[in-house]
Amino acid sequence: MQQDFILSAYDYHLPTERIAQHPADRRDNSRLLVLDNDSRTISHRRFTDIVDLMNDGDLLVVNDTRVFPARLQGRKDSGGRIEVFLLEFPSRAGESAGPARATALLRSSKRPQPGSRLFLDGGLVCTVIELLTDGKARLEMLFGEGEDIAQALSACGQVPLPPYILRREGTTAADRERYQTVYAHRPGAVAAPTAGLHFTEALLQTLKGKGVNLATITLHVGYGTFAPVRTEEIRDHKIHAEYIEVPAETMALISKTKESGGRVWAVGTTTVRALEFAARQRQATPAAVEGWCDLYIYPGFTFKIVDCLITNFHLPNSSLMFLVSALCGRETLLFCYETAVREGYRFYSYGDAMAVVTAKTTASAGWEE
Repeated sequence: MQQDFILSAYDYHLPTERIAQHPADRRDNSRLLVLDNDSRTISHRRFTDIVDLMNDGDLLVVNDTRVFPARLQGRKDSGGRIEVFLLEFPSRAGESAGPARATALLRSSKRPQPGSRLFLDGGLVCTVIELLTDGKARLEMLFGEGEDIAQALSACGQVPLPPYILRREGTTAADRERYQTVYAHRPGAVAAPTAGLHFTEALLQTLKGKGVNLATITLHVGYGTFAPVRTEEIRDHKIHAEYIEVPAETMALISKTKESGGRVWAVGTTTVRALEFAARQRQATPAAVEGWCDLYIYPGFTFKIVDCLITNFHLPNSSLMFLVSALCGRETLLFCYETAVREGYRFYSYGDAMAVVTAKTTASAGWEE
């Protein structure tokens, strides 16, 4: 058990050619490694087979965040090149008037000073308001009055792919569509909740036709998702906080599902964090939960909501591996990963999927506590 808390115990060997550089030919044609969490047995399927694993009365919960074009290129007022990586979706103090503000990472040969202006490709102009630590800065961004910020960023920014996607051509036009889930509609994430990339509209309709209910949460995936764990004792790690919203309708569907004996399926680790955070914030009656989620899940964690998990294959020694291990066990997870490497699965954001499945829901009493 003590090994579960040691960072190096989550290491595994992954040949570089197993890191997916492009998405599958079709979203739902990726491979699916299925772990029966009751018998600890593995089977190999296609993602479309997820329909066969779900029952009438189960609840599928997805994260509807949308990746916004957070990577911007331009020049400083001195003429030097600069890259601006927005760490949050720009927000205005009012509804539609005035400048918007955001925190960003600035990359340039010489750091711009407060008060200087940045002229970004596409016509967007920023002013540096304050320099922060670790290369970050607070910016004021000049959007037109009443202008849709999402559309303005789309015209001048790039979708920020993860750092392990390395291509000669860089970001492609196809990435704008394929690095979003089909149900993404709330801009605010700098990285996609990648477990959801495998779903198509047709597959979701098939699940609904089978009697599977669908609910949403919002967790805006932040830059901290790529932050490495630097402590050998994983319990000393400081998890990053991300903004979440869990609607009252979703909370009510969870209660209904538990009461009827159905299972709650979380699509991705972001959904797991949001749901389990909400379980610890909820009132006596289902109500919306929102705020900054800093819930850290690692082995020994007691799940109150999530029964089954659909996820991708994660980086070694990452907090995402800790989370999945809390559900199925570290040694079992490493065995699944070793099997996936041997069987030629594709890893990380554009890679194949894994499902951790149990036949029974968590006890209703555990949810009501």
